[in-house]
Amino acid sequence: MSIVERVNLVLEEAVSSETLVGAVVMVFRHGQPVLRRAIGYADREARIPVGFDTIFRFASVTKPFVALTALSQIDKGLLGLDDLVADHLPWFRPKTPTGKPAPITVRHLLTHTSGLTYDPALQRLPRERAITLGLLDTDLTLEENFSRHNAIPLAFAPGERWAYSISIDILGAVVAKVHGEQAQQQEASAEPAAAASPLARHFDSIESRTVLEAAVVAHVCEPLRLADARFHVTDMARLAVPYRDGEQRAERMEDRWQATAPWGGEGPVFSPSRIFNPRAFQSGGGGMAGTALDVLTLLETIRTGGGSLISPDLAKAALTNQIGEVPMGLDGKRFSFLGAVITDPAAAKTALPAGAVQWGGVYGNTWFIVPEAGLTVVSMSNTALEGCDGAYAERLRAAVCEDLDL
Repeated sequence: MSIVERVNLVLEEAVSSETLVGAVVMVFRHGQPVLRRAIGYADREARIPVGFDTIFRFASVTKPFVALTALSQIDKGLLGLDDLVADHLPWFRPKTPTGKPAPITVRHLLTHTSGLTYDPALQRLPRERAITLGLLDTDLTLEENFSRHNAIPLAFAPGERWAYSISIDILGAVVAKVHGEQAQQQEASAEPAAAASPLARHFDSIESRTVLEAAVVAHVCEPLRLADARFHVTDMARLAVPYRDGEQRAERMEDRWQATAPWGGEGPVFSPSRIFNPRAFQSGGGGMAGTALDVLTLLETIRTGGGSLISPDLAKAALTNQIGEVPMGLDGKRFSFLGAVITDPAAAKTALPAGAVQWGGVYGNTWFIVPEAGLTVVSMSNTALEGCDGAYAERLRAAVCEDLDL
């Protein structure tokens, strides 16, 4: 059976069983399409099929877009990997568990070794202290939300270990601050009175709620000609309806849905309406939407050396272990600037080969790159959590990698 036949079989089984409602899958090797498939429904009840231009909520697929924006700023000398976050964000000064100031760097944020976490208890604190983790609707700004962490100790001192976290939300705040300052400087050099201009006021602080999107667009989306990857929905008619795991089949997701994590315990809380709220802070960890082709284009750019966005050396670093041997808690894996790096496929319980880089997004998305094979795979679905962390995701990996010649 060919790779195309195997992948199609996985897709057809997932959609016919209604564990997935709809999906777009793209398998590219050496820059050429091996398979492009749109299957199922963007809106099952209205019988609207998924198309290649369907817009999906990204969730954590947002992270590589924001990480690449930061890497682009680093490559241009606007930001440094070892910059202290507090130097860019004076309002963000959490402490270590021992009460000392936490020297969090940009590198810590990119690699999730900052001491921050995705602890659901942060959202259950009293309203005036609660920290939104990126998927729940909110009217808070980045500063209003995350400055609350100053009163809550980190889970560990920066660099001590790895924990998946709100780090990329804080990185997004840094990226926005740097972009805003650059815009001010550019306008000031062009016009002496720029400080009072609308553009200068727009970029006056990261509390301006659209600066992160402006940075991602300027550094990534415009150079790659990505028209839909944004922190807002570019075309409501193409937006997929979100669905959630159900007992018998996937069910239409309500606006506040509490998931149960496949790994046990409390999962994320979803607010599908969040992306329609212009007052909500732009979540660098989970706030974007766009198409499967947007995601594939970004990942292929990194796989092939960074294009015009970052240097080949930085692109290579983005796909290799950046945390050394610090404790991670995920067997057979390390972490790069973008996702998990497979070091021991058997321990990781995956069909992906050693050296593959993999991650996803809890709204129903998964992606992986096998650099040695010239392979990039993107699966975007509208079904949480199955499309990201369910059995489907590993079946897809196995279907693609069964006969890879490495």
